[in-house]
Amino acid sequence: MASQTPVGLLSREERLRAVDRAAMGLYRWYVEKSQSKRDWRVDSSFPWRNLRTDHDSDILLLIEGFFAVEQYVPDFTAKGINLLRSSYARSQFQIKWGAEESKHADLWRNGLLFAARWSPERLNQYESDLRANSWELPWEDPIRIIFYTVFQELATKLNYANLARLASGQGSGPNPERHTDPVLLQMCRTIVADEAAHYAFYLEIARVLLYYVPAEALEAIEDVLREFSMPAQDIIPNWSNVQEAILRTGVYGPRTFFTDVLQVALGQLTLNGRKAVRDGIRKMRMVPTEDGDMRDTVVAGVLDVPRLTADVRRAYERVRKHEEETGLWEVDPTILEPGPLNALVLAACETGLR
Repeated sequence: MASQTPVGLLSREERLRAVDRAAMGLYRWYVEKSQSKRDWRVDSSFPWRNLRTDHDSDILLLIEGFFAVEQYVPDFTAKGINLLRSSYARSQFQIKWGAEESKHADLWRNGLLFAARWSPERLNQYESDLRANSWELPWEDPIRIIFYTVFQELATKLNYANLARLASGQGSGPNPERHTDPVLLQMCRTIVADEAAHYAFYLEIARVLLYYVPAEALEAIEDVLREFSMPAQDIIPNWSNVQEAILRTGVYGPRTFFTDVLQVALGQLTLNGRKAVRDGIRKMRMVPTEDGDMRDTVVAGVLDVPRLTADVRRAYERVRKHEEETGLWEVDPTILEPGPLNALVLAACETGLR
């Protein structure tokens, strides 16, 4: 069932349709394989009565801050759905994503009730103060929002992973065991598993975008990184206090973003740092196809084309295995179409476009 389209000659519209078809396959795989393995319940999966009530102010501020960010899940979800609603797979995934994130909000709500011993009245007032503001999308472009989400999901995962490290008694500074809390550790590890799954999904979509529309993808990455910030920080009333606690505890900071978010995510997108992104944009060229049309391409050396292609193929093989197991392959197969990187990058090298 291989495509009959000559390598690299898909139009932009055809390539974007191929991206959306890949998203459909990945979405179906996610619901069947990934989401089903992480079924947990907020109230009954954790021994809430055993959550410590004597944490220092920094840990309590972290719980408060994470709860605050998750209060904007309705905005994150609804506005993402509206942006992506023309794509069945991506809007459906946004609904699933929002349902999982809503559980995180409920989890941190319990944290404030059991660990911080907030009264229901105080908690209700804080919720009301937070929801008086509305979060807005940082980008109104589906391609840019995908790359924004890649970096944001990895950063969120690291925030929770580093709080888990504190809760396990392995933090930095004197007497790291003072933060030990098995229930808080379980809370963090549970969310980390969700965030890792979210990051993995968006990373696969981002790779497919680089495979099919490399020039647009590189421009999107550069735009996102130029203005990147974590969501909702500018509308949370007491965020400055939370941010100070985040920095004091070493949960997150500029160095973490550069080494563990930026470098890691770009590496997994087969880009060697942000400079490679800028170089790719600078070196973009238009090359003629056999019919005389001009197509965009990216010079070899900016992207690790063999590795990116292998990563994309692995994702398609994972989807194909699921579709063969369920019978979907017989009625609606997800097929990897040849993208521009297959031939046009090599053509750029051969014609000396560097």
